[in-house]
Order: sequence, then structure tokens, then C-alpha cells
Amino acid sequence: MKGIIGKKLGMTRIFNDQGRAVPVTVIEVGPCPVIQVKTKDSDGYDAIQIGFGKRKAKRTNKARAGHFAKSGQQPTHLLRELRMDDVSGFDVGAQITAELFKIGERVKVTGFTKGKGFQGVVKRWGFSGGPATHGSKSSREAGSIGQCATPAKVWKNRKMPGQTGNRKKTVSNLEVVQVDLEKNLIAVKGAVPGHANGYVMVTGKA
Repeated sequence: MKGIIGKKLGMTRIFNDQGRAVPVTVIEVGPCPVIQVKTKDSDGYDAIQIGFGKRKAKRTNKARAGHFAKSGQQPTHLLRELRMDDVSGFDVGAQITAELFKIGERVKVTGFTKGKGFQGVVKRWGFSGGPATHGSKSSREAGSIGQCATPAKVWKNRKMPGQTGNRKKTVSNLEVVQVDLEKNLIAVKGAVPGHANGYVMVTGKA
């Protein structure tokens, strides 16, 4: 598996060779320095740890500062790990950029959906609600949630009000439509999770 950390810049559209409009999401990918290379001998598995985004040294705690100092790299805003079958081609300090992807290949994008706070059942689950007229006072309430004597409890997984959004989600099989090596941008067909300027993980087959 290959992958890179990116930042969702937003959506737009481009026109293909047939003149058709294609909706795309523009993602700034990298450059991501390799912070650590893990091997089976030292860590029990093969993986690389990559970073993304600049972070001020004074805002980095001592544990992370020591970790970056050991690798000789500047502190980054994010750290992510990629499991691999073979890490022999990676060295600490190497830069992973948009060159990792080619036009036409398929990728997976993982991010956190937009957080919408505490919401009721109508917005969270799409409940139709109660009557809006004739003196009804329960137009957007959940209604009955349990039973009386039997079984005398609320069943698990009952759809209730609560935190909406802000969940990890992966969208698969997105086509890479454009690659801009100078600006480290890629455009993938379709939508990806999260808000503009939100961080995402873009992975594909090596």
C-alpha cells in the first residue's frame, strides 16, 4: 500500500477531452517527510511514519520534539503510519510528493465528516416527526422509545438524539483526474469527507 497525507482545499469542476464537466475535489498532498522507518527486526512489523504541515518548535511537546530530533527533521503538524510489505526503498528524511499518483489510477480517501453538534432525531436520522397542526406539541420529538412492563427497558441501538457527524469515513474507488507536481495538488473525481482545509489520508495500491 502507498499513501500520503493531504489537505482538502475544496471542490470545483474541470472539463475532460470530450468537453464534459467532471466534479472534482482538489487535495494538497505533501510534501510529506519520512520521520521513521520501522522494520520487523526493530518493531515487529514493516511501516513508515510520515509527517505533514509545519509546526512551531515551541508548540511541540518534549516527547514529540525528541522524536523529531532523533530523525533530524523539523516538527510537523500531523504524523501518520503506513504499513508496508517492504520498506527497503525508504530512508528517513525522504520526501513523498504528488509524484506518488498517476492520472487514471484509483485511490481511497479517509477523513472526518463535518461535525454538526448535538442534533435531534429529525435531522440526525431523518424522522418524519409528528403532526404540525391541530394543537400537536410533538412535531419534532422522538416519541416513545421503550415499553412498560415487558421488557421494561430501552433496546440497545435505538435511534436517539446525539452527536452528529465528526466520524471517520473512507471513500473508495476515486479516480485521479489531474496531478500538479509543481503545487503538489491532485484532483480526484467526486467528493471526499470533511470540510475545506480538513486533513485527509490518500492511499492506493503500490
